[in-house]
Parts: sequence; structure tokens; C-alpha cells
Amino acid sequence: MSDFLVAAGLVLVFEGLIYCGFPGVAKRLAADVTTTPEQALRVGGLVAIVLGVGVVWLVRR
Repeated sequence: MSDFLVAAGLVLVFEGLIYCGFPGVAKRLAADVTTTPEQALRVGGLVAIVLGVGVVWLVRR
């Protein structure tokens, strides 16, 4: 459970870095998401999941 909380905390850190450091980019990305086809978002999400699981697997190996 502590690993999950650490991971959630790191997500918040990276999200905060984007919004704090590059607010214009964050706004543009948020606007672009509304025009991106759902299939592209699903594929991107799946790729992120696979990469994330791969990273966790490599670290925990």
C-alpha cells in the first residue's frame, strides 16, 4: 500500500510541475484533448499502462 501512495504522490508532483512550470502548455494540451479522437486517447492510455507496468516490473525485478 505504501508503494501505491508513493506512486500517487509522484503523479501529483509531475502534474504540479507541468501546471506550475508550463501553464500555457498545460492549457493547450487540455484543449487538444477535446479534439483528439477517442480511439487515439485509448491507444495512448494503453501505451502508458504498458510502459508503466514495464517500468514497475524492471524496478521490482
